[in-house]
Formats: sequence, C-alpha cells, structure tokens
Amino acid sequence: MELAHSLLLNEDALAQITEAKRPVFIFEWLRFLDKVLVAANKVDVKEKQKKLVEQLTGLISSAPGPPTRKLLAKNLATLYSIGDTFTVFQTLDKCNEIIKNKDDTPAYLPTKLAAVACMGAFYEKMGRMLGSSFPETINNLLKALKSAESQGRGEILLSLQKVLNGLGGAAASCHRDIYKNARSLLTDRSMAVRCAVAKCLLELQNEAVFMWTTELENVATLCFKALEGSNYGVRVTVSKLLGTVMATALMPKQAAVMRQNVKRATLEEVLEVMSTGFLNLRRNRTPVFDLVPLVLSLQAYVVFVTTLGGQWLERNFAMFLSHVLDLVSHPRATQTHVEAVYSRRCVSFMLRATLGSLLGEKAQIAAAKEICQAISKQMRAVEAVVNDTSNENKAGAADVSASQHVMVCALKELGSLVQSLSATASPLIQEPSIGLLETVTSVLLHPSMAARLAAAWCLRCVAVALPYQLTPMLDRCAERINNLKTSPEAVSGYSFAMAALLGGVHQCPLGLPHAKGKMVVSIAEDLLRTAAQNSRLSLQRTQAGWLLLGALMTLGPSLVRYHLPKMLLLWRNVFPRSQKELEAEKARGDSFTWQVTLEGRAGALCAMRSFVAHCPELLTEDVIRRLMTPIECAMTMMSHIPAVIKVHGAHLKASAAMVRLRLYDILALLPPKTYEGSFNALLRELVAEFTLTDNSANTTTSLLRSLCHYDDSVLMGSWLQETDHKSIEDQLQPNSASGSGALEHDPSSIYLRVPVGEAIPGPLPLGVSVIDASVALFGVVFPHVSFKHRLQMLDHFAECIKQAKGVRQQAVQLNIFTAVLSALKGLAENKSSLGPEEVRKSALALVMGALDNPNPILRCAAGEALGRMAQVVGEASFIARMAQYSFDKLKSARDVVSRTGHSLALGCLHRYVGGIGSGQHLKTSVSILLALAQDGTSHEVQTWALHSLALIVDSSGPMYRGYVEPTLSLVLTLLLTVPPSHTEVHQCLGRCLGALITTVGPELQGNSASISTIRSSCLVGCAIMQDHSDSLVQAAAISCLQQLHMFAPRHVNLSSLVPCLCVHLCSSHLLLRRAAVACLRQLAQREAAEVCEYAMSLAKKAGDSKDSTAINLNITETGLEGVLFGMLDRETDRKLCSDIHDTLGHMLSSLAVEKLSHWLKLCKDVLAATTDVGAAAPVEVGKEEDSEKKDEMDDDIMFTALGEDNKSKPSVAPRWVTRVFAADCLCRIILLCENADKVHFDLAAARSAKAKNPKGDLLVLHLSDLIRMAFMAATDHSNQLRMAGLQALEDIIKKFAAVPEPEFPGHVILEQYQANVGAALRPAFSQDTPSDITAKACQVCSTWIGSGVVSDLNDLRRVHNLLVSSLDKVQAGKGSSSQLYSESATTMEKLAVLKAWAEVYVVAMKIKKEAENKPPKVVRSEEEEEELGTTGVLPPDSLIILVQPELPTLSRLWLAALRDYALLTLPAEFASQLPPDGGAFYTPETIDTARLHYRGSWAPVLHAVALWLHSSGFSAGETADDAPAGSLRGPAAAYIPASSTPPAAKNIEDVVKDRMHLLLGVSIEFLCFPRPEEPIEHVMSCLQALCTLLDTPRARTHIAEDQLLGVELLNVLHRLLLTRDPPSVQLQVTRVVQETIHAAQEQLQELRNAKSKDDAVEKDAVCVFGEGGDTGGLVPGKSLVFAAMELLVFILVRHLPQLNTKVSDSPSHQAYRPQRLPEDSAKLVAATVTILADLPSLCSPAGSMTILPTILFLVTGVLRETAVKTPDNQVPPPVSAALQGIKTIITSPLARVEKTRSQWTGLVRSSLASVLEYSQPDESRPNMDDVSMLTAITLFLLSASSELIGVTSLQNGCMNRFRNALNSSDPWVQAKCYQLLLSVFQHSNRALSTPYIHALAPLMVEKLKAVERSRPGTSMELQAVQEGIKVLENLVAMGEEQNRVQLLALLVPTLISYLLDENAFDSAPLASKGLHEFALQDLMRIGPLYPSAFKAVIGAAPELKTRLETAIRANQASSKAKAAARLAQPTVQAAPTIKLKTSFF
Repeated sequence: MELAHSLLLNEDALAQITEAKRPVFIFEWLRFLDKVLVAANKVDVKEKQKKLVEQLTGLISSAPGPPTRKLLAKNLATLYSIGDTFTVFQTLDKCNEIIKNKDDTPAYLPTKLAAVACMGAFYEKMGRMLGSSFPETINNLLKALKSAESQGRGEILLSLQKVLNGLGGAAASCHRDIYKNARSLLTDRSMAVRCAVAKCLLELQNEAVFMWTTELENVATLCFKALEGSNYGVRVTVSKLLGTVMATALMPKQAAVMRQNVKRATLEEVLEVMSTGFLNLRRNRTPVFDLVPLVLSLQAYVVFVTTLGGQWLERNFAMFLSHVLDLVSHPRATQTHVEAVYSRRCVSFMLRATLGSLLGEKAQIAAAKEICQAISKQMRAVEAVVNDTSNENKAGAADVSASQHVMVCALKELGSLVQSLSATASPLIQEPSIGLLETVTSVLLHPSMAARLAAAWCLRCVAVALPYQLTPMLDRCAERINNLKTSPEAVSGYSFAMAALLGGVHQCPLGLPHAKGKMVVSIAEDLLRTAAQNSRLSLQRTQAGWLLLGALMTLGPSLVRYHLPKMLLLWRNVFPRSQKELEAEKARGDSFTWQVTLEGRAGALCAMRSFVAHCPELLTEDVIRRLMTPIECAMTMMSHIPAVIKVHGAHLKASAAMVRLRLYDILALLPPKTYEGSFNALLRELVAEFTLTDNSANTTTSLLRSLCHYDDSVLMGSWLQETDHKSIEDQLQPNSASGSGALEHDPSSIYLRVPVGEAIPGPLPLGVSVIDASVALFGVVFPHVSFKHRLQMLDHFAECIKQAKGVRQQAVQLNIFTAVLSALKGLAENKSSLGPEEVRKSALALVMGALDNPNPILRCAAGEALGRMAQVVGEASFIARMAQYSFDKLKSARDVVSRTGHSLALGCLHRYVGGIGSGQHLKTSVSILLALAQDGTSHEVQTWALHSLALIVDSSGPMYRGYVEPTLSLVLTLLLTVPPSHTEVHQCLGRCLGALITTVGPELQGNSASISTIRSSCLVGCAIMQDHSDSLVQAAAISCLQQLHMFAPRHVNLSSLVPCLCVHLCSSHLLLRRAAVACLRQLAQREAAEVCEYAMSLAKKAGDSKDSTAINLNITETGLEGVLFGMLDRETDRKLCSDIHDTLGHMLSSLAVEKLSHWLKLCKDVLAATTDVGAAAPVEVGKEEDSEKKDEMDDDIMFTALGEDNKSKPSVAPRWVTRVFAADCLCRIILLCENADKVHFDLAAARSAKAKNPKGDLLVLHLSDLIRMAFMAATDHSNQLRMAGLQALEDIIKKFAAVPEPEFPGHVILEQYQANVGAALRPAFSQDTPSDITAKACQVCSTWIGSGVVSDLNDLRRVHNLLVSSLDKVQAGKGSSSQLYSESATTMEKLAVLKAWAEVYVVAMKIKKEAENKPPKVVRSEEEEEELGTTGVLPPDSLIILVQPELPTLSRLWLAALRDYALLTLPAEFASQLPPDGGAFYTPETIDTARLHYRGSWAPVLHAVALWLHSSGFSAGETADDAPAGSLRGPAAAYIPASSTPPAAKNIEDVVKDRMHLLLGVSIEFLCFPRPEEPIEHVMSCLQALCTLLDTPRARTHIAEDQLLGVELLNVLHRLLLTRDPPSVQLQVTRVVQETIHAAQEQLQELRNAKSKDDAVEKDAVCVFGEGGDTGGLVPGKSLVFAAMELLVFILVRHLPQLNTKVSDSPSHQAYRPQRLPEDSAKLVAATVTILADLPSLCSPAGSMTILPTILFLVTGVLRETAVKTPDNQVPPPVSAALQGIKTIITSPLARVEKTRSQWTGLVRSSLASVLEYSQPDESRPNMDDVSMLTAITLFLLSASSELIGVTSLQNGCMNRFRNALNSSDPWVQAKCYQLLLSVFQHSNRALSTPYIHALAPLMVEKLKAVERSRPGTSMELQAVQEGIKVLENLVAMGEEQNRVQLLALLVPTLISYLLDENAFDSAPLASKGLHEFALQDLMRIGPLYPSAFKAVIGAAPELKTRLETAIRANQASSKAKAAARLAQPTVQAAPTIKLKTSFF
C-alpha cells in the first residue's frame, strides 16, 4: 500500500501485484492523490500534468468500480482546476465519445459510467470556464439517458445535477429540456433513479423559475406520483424536493427574481397546492388504504416550513395552524377510524417537527396561545351543535365528529409544548386572557371520547410541567365530577382527567397530598355504587370508577396500603362467588346489562393489573391468594362468553375482548405458580386467540419485530425506527400495527407510564392488543407446561398453518411464530430445556418450514427461533444436525428465498450458541457464506449472507482470527464493485468490517506486515463507506473508525475524521448524527484538545474558501463545543443528548482549566438567554431583547438567502434543559479548578501570575461572572435551573469564602457581592416556591451566613431574615390548609430550615468559643484606637446575637426532629411502636420518603442540640438567673414527649436522662453503621456533638453511671475507625474516648471520696474501687478499660505498625527505620498515648496490674519509634506524650498498695530495662533522639527511686547512657544531659544519687577542664559548658563543710582557666567572650559565698590570683567607660561590683 503513495501512479508496482489487489491499489493511489493535489506545489503539478492526465484518462476505460470512478472524476477535475486547462476539451471529447458508444454489454458499463462521472465533476469544478461546450454535453447526456439502464440513468442524472450546479444561471437554455426528460423518470422502477431525479430537479429549481411558477402544480402531482411503492430514501428526497419548491414559490431567490419578472405565489395558493395533493391521493383508492401520500406530504410540509425558517413560522403561525388542522378535519382524510388515526398521527408529527425544533421558547408560548384559541373556537362550534335541540343543523353532526380529530391534534401538540417548556410555561397558565386551563377543561365535555382523552392527556402534561397546578386541578375535577354526576360526558371526561393527573404524579418529585388519595377512592366508590341507579350513566360510571382506582394504584404502595382491604373487597364483589352463581348469571340479563357487567369486570381486572404492576411490595402470599379468587372466576367466565354473545349479539365481542386483554395482562405479571391449576383452560384460550380460531379478521401481532434480534433490522428494514421520521414511517411497515396507536383504544394508558422514547402513549387497537397480550402470556406460561402439552400445542400449530390459505395463512403463521419465539425466549430466561426428542422434532419441523417462506419477516423469525432452540436444547449433536441441514440446503438450492433463509439460520446458530459451541462448523459456515456473498446476481442473497457472516464474526471472537484476511479482502472487493444503490449490501459490509476490527482487536497496533495490511485494508474500507451517499453506510463507516481508534489510536487520522464528524453533526439523518456524536464522545475522552483544534481549523477553512461548495457548517468562534450546546436545543433523541452531555463533559474535564474564559463564556452565553421578561432586572432585559431581535433579523435574511434545508443555524435561544446543563458545567469547572491548582482561589497570587503571563487564566479573576451566572440561573422561571443555580451559588460561596481581598486587608473578596447573593436567595423563599427549591435555598443561606464573609450585622440580617421567616412556617405545624404537594415535601422543607439554623448555630458557637479562648487584647495606644475605631469591627460573638432570640423555639424543634429521626431509624420489626399519627414533622403515610429527608439533615441538628445543651448545661428550666435558661424555661420544659403529666411532674433528672438517651442513641445508631454514601461531614458532626455533650458534667455522670453505655460507645467508635480513614475523624474519635475516660475517672473519684469520708479505713481499701476488683480480671464487653484498650491499640498499630510484634517477627518483615510521623498521625498517636496512661487510674490495683504490662510496653514502644532527632531539636508530640505518660503511670498511687508491691517493682524495673535497651546506641538507628531517652531514664530514677535502688544491672545501664551522652559530639545532648544529671544528683534519696555522683562527677570535671583547650565556638556549646558548671556548683553546695576546699579546688581553677587574656579578649569570637564573662560572674558570686575556702584555693596558686585580678580590673574599666558614655551620673560608679552581682543573680 505504501507504494501507492506517489504523485504518479507507480505502474511497476501495479504490474507486480495480483489481479485481485489491483483495484485496491488504484483506489489507494487515487485517495492519496486527492489529498496531495490540493496541497501540492502548482509547479510540480504542471510538470507532471501530462503524464497524470494520461494515467487518469487511461483509468476511465479500465472499468473502474463506483467508489473508484467517483474519486477518479474528482481528481481529474481538481487537476485541471489547479494545472493548465488547455487539454481539458480533449478529455471532454474523449468522455463524450465513450458516452456515445453504442456498446451495451455489462462489461463496458463501468467505463461509460466513469466517463459520465468525469463530465459531472468537470462542470461542477470549472463551471463557466467550459461554458461554450455545455449544450453539446447536455444533449449527449440526455440522449444517453433515454437508452441507459438503471445504473446509467442514475449516474447521468447525478452528473446533470453537477453540471447545473457548476453552470448556475448560464445553462438556462437547457433547463426545459432537462426538466422534460427528468420528470418522466420520477416514477422509474428503480428507487435509486427516483432519488437521482429528485436531486437533479432540486438543483434545477435553484435557477429554473418555471418550476415554481407555471409548473408548480405539475411538480406537486409528479412528486406525489413518485411515491407509489417507494422506499424511505425516495420519500425523503422527494419530499425535500416538494417542500423546497413550495418554499421557493413563496419566497423566491433574489437573483432569479431580478432576472425575470415573476409573480410570487401567495401562502394560500401554496398551501392549497400541497393540500390538494394530500387529499386527491386519498380519493382514487378507497378499497386499499394507502398511507404513502400522506406521509410524503407531511415530510414535504416539514421541509417547506424548515426551509422558510423559524422566523417565518412565528409570523405566519396562525395561518399555518388553521391550514394543518383543516387537513385533519377534512372528510377525505378521516373516512374510517383507522385512517383518521393515521391522519392525526401525521399531523401531530408535522406540528412537533416544526414547532418543537424551529421555535424558541418565547415563540412556543405564542404558538401555544394560538393553539388555545383554535381549540376554543372549535369547542364553541361543537357546543352550538350539541345544544341545538331542534335538529335543524344536520350538517353539524358531521362537523362534531370531524372536530374530534382537530381537537386531538391540537391538544396533543399543546401538551407537548407545555411539557417541553416545563416551568417556563407558567405565563401561559397565569394569563387569564389565554385561559389555557379553562379551554382544555372545556374539551372534557366533548361528545367524542378521543377528544376527551386528549384533553385529559394535555392536563397531565400541564401538571408535569407545572407541579403546583396538580392539586388544584385534581380538586377542580373532583368538584365538577360531583356536580355533574348526571352527564355521561362529564363523568367520563373528568374521570379521564383525574386518572391522567394521578398518572402524572410519578413525574412530579414533590408528589401529592395524601388526602387526595382518599378523595379519589371515595369518588370512585361512589361512582361504582351509583352505576346501577341510572341506566343512561351505568356504563360511564362503571368505567370511570375503575379507571380512577387503576390510576390510584400508580401512586405506589405507601398510599395504596391504606386502601388495600377495601380494594380487595371491591374486586371480590365484581365477580360471581361460585360456579353456581356463574351458571345462574348466564340465564338472566339483557345485552345492555351484559355490556355493563363485562366493562365492569374488565375495569376491575385493569385496576388489579395496575396494583400488581405498581405496588409489588404489597403482594404478600395472602394478597395474591385473595386476588386469585376473582381472577380464577374470570378465567372460568371466559369459556361461557361465546354462548352469551350468541344470545345477545355480536356487539358484546369488543367488551369480551377487553376482559380477555385485561386478564392476560394481569396473569403475565403474576408468578405462573399461582395459577398452575388453570393452565389447560388458559392455554386453550391463548392458542385460540393468536391462531385466530374464532376471529375472522386476519389480525397480526405487532410483537414480532421486538422479539427478533435488534441487529436483524437491516433485513426487515426496521432501522427506520431510528430516524427523525420514526413516528410516521412506522405506519408504512408491513405487519405492524404501529402507527395505528391512539389513546381511545385503551383509556387506561392515560395513567400508565409512557414507554421510554415515546412522547404520548399510543395503545394499539383492541384486536391487536389482545393478540399481543396472548402471545406475551404464552411466553410466560410455556416454560411451566408439561412436555406432553408442549408437543400437543406445537403439532396444533403445524395443523393451523396447514389449514389456512393465502393471506390468512401468512397472518396465522406470523402470530404462531411470534408465540414460539416468545416461548423460546421464556425458556432461555428460565434456563429450562425444550423437552424430549419428539417435542424438538415438532418444533424443528415448524421452524425449518418457515426458513423457505417468501415473507422475509417470517424467515427472520425462523432463523431467530432456530438459534434460540439451539440455545435451549444446548446439545452438540442437535446443533450439528441443524447446521448440517442448512449446509446441504445451501449447497443444492438455487432460489433466493431458501438461500437467504438458510444463510441467516447459520448466523443465528452461531449467535446463540457462541463461538465455542459451534466452533467445529465455523470453517464450513464461513466458506459457504463467503461464496454466497459473491453472488452478484442477487443482492438480497448478498445482504443476508453478509449479515450472517457479521453475526458469525461477532460471536466467534478470537476463533475467527484465521479467517480475517480472506473475509476482509472479500469485503473490500465488494465495497469497490457493488453499485451504491444497493445500500443494504453496503450496510452489511459495514457490519462485517466492524466485527472484523473487533476480532483483530488490540493486535491492530502491531507493526508486522500482515497486521499493517489488515489495518490499511480496514482504513480503505472505511474511506469507501465514508464516501457513500447513504447515511446509514456513512454511520457504519464512522463506527468502524471509532472501533479502530479504540484499538489503534495512532493510525486513525483525526485531522480528516474530525471535520467529517463535524459536517455530519448538521446532517438531516438522525442515525448519522448519533454515530458522529458517539464517535466524538470516544475521541474526546482521550484527545479532546486535538478534536477541538481540528474542528476550529475546519471552520476557518470553510470561512476562507470562497467556493460555492462551502459546507454548511455552523462552527463559530465558540468551536465544536458551541455547536454541541446548540444541538442540545434541537435534538430530542435521548441517546443522542446523553452522548452530547458526555462529550461536552470529557471536553470540559480536559480543557476547561486551560481555556477557562472560553468555557465560562460558553456557559454564560447559554445561561444569559433568558426567555421571559420577568426573569431579570428590567434594565438588563431591555438591552438583551434588542440584541436578540437584531440577531433574529439576521437569521431571517440568512434563511431566505440560503433557501437550503438549514436546520443548523441556532435560531433558537437555548432551552431550559440546555441552560440547566450549562449550570452543571459551571459547578464542574469550579471543581476542576480546585483540583488543578490552588492559585485559582487566591486573588493576590492570581494577579501576579496574570501579570507574568497575560495568557494565563485563573478562576478567581472571573468571580463576578461566576456570581452573575449563578444569579441568572437561581432567579429563572425554570425550577430545575433554579436548583442548579442555587447549587452553583453554594459551591462558589464554599470555595471563595476564605479568599482575602489584597487591597483591603482583613476583608474577603465575596463581600462586594452581598447584594447579589441576597437577591438570588430572596425569591426562593416566596410563598409559591416549590419545597425542594426552598430547601436548597436554606442550605445556601446557612452556607453564606456561616462562611464568615459578611461581618456587618445589618448586612447579615437581610439573609438571616429569610431564615427567620421560614422558621415561622415550620412552627405552623402539620395541618396547614393550602397544601399543594405531598406531606413529605413539607417535611423536606421544614427539616431544611432546621438544618440551616443548626449549621448557623454551630458556626456561631464556634466563633464565640474562639473569641473566648483568645487572650484579651492589649490596651492600645490612642492613635491605634482611632484607626481601628473607623472600621467598626464586630464583637466576635455577633452571630450568636442573631441566633439567640430564636433559640427557645429552635431547641424545641430540634429536639422534636431528633426524636422523629430516632423513631424512623428503628428497624422494621418495631414498626408497631411508631406513633400512629406520625411525628413532629412527618405523617405516617409518607414515612418512607420522610426517612430520606431526615437522613440528610439530622447530623447538624444533633450537633446544634449538643452545643445548646452544653451552653445551657442541661439546666433548661432550673434557674432563672442566666438569661438563656430563663428564656427557655417555658417551651423547653413544656416540650416533653408523650407524657400527659404537667411539666412540673417531670423532674430535671428525667429530662436530662431522656435527652441523653436520645442523643447518645441517635449517635451510636448512626456510628454503628454509617452508610458508605453518608458524607464524612455527618460523621464529623456526630463525633463533635458527642464531644460537646461529654464536656458537660451532667452528661458525664450519665455515661459514667451506666458503664455498658460507655463500653458500647467505645466499641462503636472502634468499628468506625476500621471503616473511615480521614485523620480528622480519627482525631475526633480520640477526643470522644478521652471525654468518656474522664467521665469514668470523675465517677470513680467521687466513689472513692465518698468511701473515705464514710469510714476512715486504712488507705489501701480506697483503691480497691475500680475495674478488675481483687482478681484483676477484665471482662470483654463489660469492661470500659478493655474497650478503650482495644480501640487505642488499633490506632497505635495503624500508625506505628512496628509496635505489633507479630509483624516484626514475621519472616517477610523488613527492618524498619524510625522516621518522623506526618503531623496528623503524630497528633493522633500523642492523644492515644495520653489516654492510655490514664487507664490504670480506672482500675483497682489488681486490675491495673493486668493492663499495665501492655500499657508500658506500648508507651515505651511509642517512645522508641518516635524519638527521632529533629533539626530544630523540637520534641515531637508523641514523645512528649509518652514521657508524660511514663510520669503519670510511675507517680500513680498504685505504688503505695501493699498487695501488689512486688509486681509493681518488677514492672517498673522491666520498663526501665526496656527503655535502656531501646536507647542502646545502634548503627541501624543513627537518628535516635538520645535526649528523650535520657529524659525517660531520669523520670524512672526520680519517680521510682525506691524500686530501683540497688539493682546494679539497671544502675550500670543508666550510668552508661549518661556517660555516652556526656561524651556525645552534640552540645545540645551534653547540655540536656547536664540538666538531667543535676536533677538526679539533687534527688532527696541519697541512696539513689550517691552512686551516680561517684561514677559521673569525675568524668564531668574532666570534660569541663578540657574546655580550656577547645573553647566553645557556638552559643549551643557555650550553653553546654554553662550547664556543666551549674552541676559542679550544685555539687559544691551539696558537699559538707570539711570537703568544701577540695571541691572548690576543682571548680575555681576550671573557671579561672576560662578567663581570657586582656589582649586576646578583643579579638576573641562571641561565644568565647561569653564564656569569659560567665566565668567571671560566677567567680565573683562564689567568692562571697564561701569566703574562707575561696581564699584558701586562690592563695594556694598565685598565678590564678593574678589572672583573676587582671580580669576584674579590665571588667571594671570597661563598665566604667560604658557608664560614662551612657549617663554622666556619678552615683552609679559607687558600687559597680554589687550592681553586677545583683543584675546577674
């Protein structure tokens, strides 16, 4: 392939490769050329032009395939347009020659076609340069057209189109000829030719004025004729032609009109022409109903309107609407019911397609007004007829029946509009002038049921869009139904409306008040009860009653639960109780009573079905048993019905069918086991139903397609479901009743959920529905039937098919096959087998027979059934047999039918058995299918064979690897040779290619020769398909490239793929748009930046190139992202929209931080498109509206100018859904910036970064934009957008609250936006705001108040007042009158308010506490005071001032909420203990939803209650002294739950107890098992609450008195530690543990004190209190100490795993070097050690002996692991905690207890031994902190001296450590060592200190003597010497008088040796001078202390004396000089020495 990449064709290489590969080689060269010619240097091209032209023209006659000829023509034309043009006419002549050639053989055809293609390309590219030669060319082509076969005709017409395009108006002279020749071909038998003609005429009408003036009607007629027997492609192109011509007639192109004076058609004329076409086509074939014209004219209408544009539609909407509605009311459109349904469906489609996508939200509101007026006009006419009693108006009756169809269309569209507008539609409802609700409600009285249902549906749409209307509308309907009980229409209409509204509740998250359910039940009961009273109303009342009950069931179990007993009773009473009653019933009654009875039973069954479907939780065994009674009765009744119908007439058939339908429906939902006994009778009914035994009509089921595999749709053409025209194209499908759906076929669908992807339910006609239901139920029951019966049924099926003839046979066969498929599917799902040999045989015979059926759908079904059978039987021999049978058939058969059927059978076998099960047949299957795929004579065979091949490739996986190359080469060959008109073949080739790419998979990245060949083949295949004209093939190409990109991303060229995808985004084909977006989604995951760049470069290219073929692209400076945002407004397909969301999400994640302002602008532009004036401040709106109008004007001009189907222009302001998405994007951008870099949230840093790099972009610089966007969203009409806006606002406040404002120190940047925040929040607290928004707003309020942004009380009040007002709402209590939403919505709102207050209170208390803990401020000097006074800083506890007044109320409500929460968390088995009438804030009916709301808000409330109790010290209502308690007295004391006693009766102790139980219970319950999804903030709040609580004495006594409570708390905390990691949580846990331990200590202390007061017994007895008693045993589970130990050990081992001996002893353990713990861990370990050391105090002496070994081991272990030297000699927290712990333990009173003395001594000694061992110098621990170890040793020596005296080994060890420290090279260690030695030497117990003095003093003296030789160089070394001297001095002082001289003889000479020579003094370093001065001072102090001894020492050594004297003199002189310099006061010099002494003393 690489050899093909050269400018000239490499002919040598071409000659060397095999014949088969040449076309691919040539194609690859042409592809290369196509890219290279445009980019190449013109000079190079001109040099080689001659040779190139030769090579290219040579290729024309080499019979190139379709893709090759297309490329060839393109290249030749490009070559001429770039190079010289002088040989172009020769080439043209050559082409003309070829075209004129009379050779008609198939072999010569490709050459002719290539020549034709070249002609077209030349003219398209060069146009008027070839001007003179065009008449000859056109004549030539037209002549050829007459004699050509279909492929030739298509190609010629496409060339003509290009010629016309290139020449423009210049070819006017030939226009008529072309038109005459072309138009006759519009009815050509080849569909591809029809498409080509339509395209050619579409091009022609651009310039040929006559087409849309004089010939207008003819063109229309022609177009309608072109549709007979057409396919989808033809319908789309022809309707495009018709629509465009009509639009041009109305608004002609400027240029054409100027040339010829043309009379413009009026809108009336144009619409007239279109409607005559629409209606005329209805006239001529009454017997066979034909839909095609209808479908066409509607697609044409859509094109017509789209071409004229949204602007035009807005202006002329009224006229357009009345025209469209006239169409549907025309008698010719509605001759039969089915036709009427189809016509309505089409008109609805047309309205949706135009209004839905072309109009913006404002225009849609205007359109809705128009529709309202149309409806009321119709209604007035109807009322006139209905009220006209004199019957003068005969024609009126017909009008009424026609008006129903108008109503249905108008109401459907109105509903859809309101629903899509959602809350933005509120102006429609609120404006009285429109009166939408009145208008729609008036239709509920329309005489026709269809219109009433449509009105009900419309009301449901209103309720879903505007949930606040739901309750009032229900009430209104209920009131009317009660008032108008006597009108049949009213009963029916209003019950429809109520049912519809109830059905809509599930889409309204806020629900419905519970009482409404009761209201509905009573109305329904009343209707059923009174049904029999008045025969005129019986039927309606019965239907209405059951309809309402069925609708009620959709409200779900929580509501239905209350009415279930009543319902069960009603159901039981509808049916006869016994066999006898049934028999008796048959004998009596007339036809009318039977009709009412049947309708009633059908209704009851329908309500049951609704119950089973919507309340599965209530289906207990018992309920099912009670349901079965009426159901079984209904089954028995079924067999009696035929007799009744015989007696009373056939009009009962419909009612009977309805009963059957309902019965089948409910049985399908119940477990088959429940009705096993009735299988036989039931199966008889089912089989009779779908084999049409008693049914003379040939009704077919509509389920077959859904049961066949989705992928097989290409064989049946059902891919149509994926187009924009889905709803109307469905109607044209054979054997599907889809499209005939209408609400009146089954009123119950008005309340059921709408199936995904449908806008409005369309139940199928009753006949079809019953068969569908029977087939579905058959599938459910079949797996549970015995083998014998299965065999009987299968045989019966074969018999039925045999008996039937002709059309009926087809119908029966289809139904049977659907049932069999349904049964096989059921078997597979139940994992049960088909049965023994004879059952299989029978089934196989049935299936095999259908594989040769001429009907393709049946063949598909048979293949599918075969595969499913293989799956269910699952035996290799069976599979082999089936495969062999098909092999044999395929080898011998020659007819298309059996070859297609059996090839599909092979594919299905592989699909269902998988690669391994069918591996041995793989080779044969592949070889046969490859052979069939090459059968050029039948494209159908090729399609089926390739489809099966794709299935096999898919299912074989890696086993197919060996066949990839041959398959791939076949695919390529076919792609290059099959004519493009056979799109199905190309689609299957695309499927094959995709499957092959998946099979090769990641290998595609490889570089071996074979792999690169495969890869390039795949790329060539994709390129051919991308160039195909059919959108489906292009979509397949995209998905293949997507696969390739997944496996080998480097080899997919994004620079060409992305532009191609961008073009497809504007395609008119849904599938292509879907594929493009899906591909972009994948690309954006990895390479978002590249994708966006390529898209932008494409936009630039399109902008630069001035040629007429500039692609209609809509990429502006917003790039691809902007286009995708725009698509969100136009697309309705759910999959597509979700893919767009994902794509934008991926782009956002990878690009938003770099291109911040770009993305923020995008979001801002989308959000700024407000739809309504009321939304923002009036000033802004004025501006915005103007600019919007300006844009719209431009759009309008552009639309008329382009006249192309220009859907892509964003003429529509972003809709609310898109704006919500933009608001979500905003939150994501903030989050991304937070994760990216903290600079985004630091204004000072951001400004400096921006100054350095002006291109850089930081979020904080856009803060005003962020606030503005959040504000716009939060104040919008749309509720969803308001939620998103408030969420964004909350995020902004949280992230930016702490960002300081650099210009005003002490302030934050958010302060300037106070007004915006307040204004955004205020509307959310208005009366009519839905609860969920108010709840969210409360959250934002508390975040804002708590963020500390605002420090001025008055500013805070604004937001604070909102919370105060909502607090009043909360106090209103449960029974507030005007309730719109369900009780749980009220719960949500009230809890949100309480939660917000709680959060504010928590912050306030925190601020207050911090303020109290700060040291009092120093009194400032005057000037400072002045400065600060101006800023007006608030007192620190200002926030609490705001909360204080509300606290009495709040505390009461908080406690109530906590009580509720505690009850709601009880397990299900305690449900009986819940209060029957609910809690303070929830009602029993909404308990399940309420739980969720409580779950979100209890934690802050708990924390707040704990703080409140802490601050009031639980003393609520005790003392009136302190203000808060006084004010709380009333409410808090009064609010005592569930006790009728007066408040006084409950003493304060009980209140405390209750509250403690509540708070601890809630906390422990939560901490036991916090759900993983619970936010960590809840865990923290809960722990902080516990901490705060245990900080109060009352709570401490409570928890200490009940030891088990403490144990449980500790166990729960231990468990929490196991599951939650964050250090903050663990630290908080240790605080709670500490409080718990303190509580226990206090309790114990009190006990001991009390005991010692009682009896002054000996000291020992007092200690016995505490855990462990006399024995010392601690019981796990009961012992607090044990629980605490467990938890603390866990923390220690978690952070210091080396403490665990098991770890360190294990063989895999590597030696661990101690290192510094991170700060969090260090804090934690320190806290843990502190608590550990406190534990012994909780035990009795014996108990403490049990735990002390562990505790000492752990504490010394922590010391060992954390005593690591730090550079700044800081002591890490764990070390100081460990030292403190050792001290606490050693000094505890336990040492004095006699009993345990020996044990204690042993423990102390071994601990010291451990410490000594740990502190042993060791090269593995070079950085050990000796000082901490020495300190520990010293602690032992000082505190436990008695236990250690005389233990020589320990003594030697200790001395060693001190020695090492004295010899240490680190002066810090020396200094510390001297200090510690001093404390040892001074110990009161001489027995301890003497040995140390003897051992260590000599060493010290030596060290200090040595200083003379090496004087200190640093202050640290100096300090060490000073400390050493201090020790010596102390030793001197300790010595006895007689030894004093010897001791001084050591000290004084040493000190004197430190003095410096006066000459050396000046030059000495600082430390050295310091030493000198220190020594001098010391000597001068010692002298006077021991005068005699001092003199003796000095006298003994004269040289010492002289040194001392000189030093003193020098010192006096220097101080004299200093003094003189400073003050001339003589007094000072009097006693300088004394002065010095005192100052240093």
